Amino acid sequence: MLKRATWSAHEDAEQHGFTRALLDGRLPREGYAAMVAQHYFAYVALERVGRSLAGDPVAGAVVHPGLFRVPALERDLEALYGGDWRERIAPTAATRAYTARIERTAGDPAGYVAHHYTRYLGDLSGGQFIRKVAAGAYGLDERGGTAFYHFSELGSLPRFKAGYRARLDALELDEAARDHVVSETRLAYRLNVAVLADLGHIFAADTAA
Repeated sequence: MLKRATWSAHEDAEQHGFTRALLDGRLPREGYAAMVAQHYFAYVALERVGRSLAGDPVAGAVVHPGLFRVPALERDLEALYGGDWRERIAPTAATRAYTARIERTAGDPAGYVAHHYTRYLGDLSGGQFIRKVAAGAYGLDERGGTAFYHFSELGSLPRFKAGYRARLDALELDEAARDHVVSETRLAYRLNVAVLADLGHIFAADTAA
């Protein structure tokens, strides 16, 4: 139900000009680095809320420490910006709106599941293509630069994704809660696309559409 209801939103994110430029190898390294920086702010919020909800019967079903990305993002940012990376990055307006919405889900476990699904399932799927492109285009690897996309603690990614979807299916949600998860997932995609649009405007006008 969730996949079907959000497929068009997923395609909007996947086909965004910024994403296409990245996958085509046309995005400058600075644009890739800026995307990693925006990921960092989003995942700090996502994982802070996730830890607070780890014992919740709904959100806790998807929280998994093997998914946590902040340490990997910190390695990537050091590789991309240098040791002073914390002083060199800042969230865009779109990222601030996105992280604020994530932080609100601390009191909305079903809403948190929507944001968790949107980000982590994307990283485990399409994110693996981005990893390969970034490695080739920018000379990066899992030691720094593409560590974000490496999930060695999870073992087989297809098996993990199947188990993740099974946990979603097993959530005891009534119709209103299921509708809320779908609605919040659509919003999560829109917020992600807004982040990409901000980056596109900054790094290449032809990627902003």
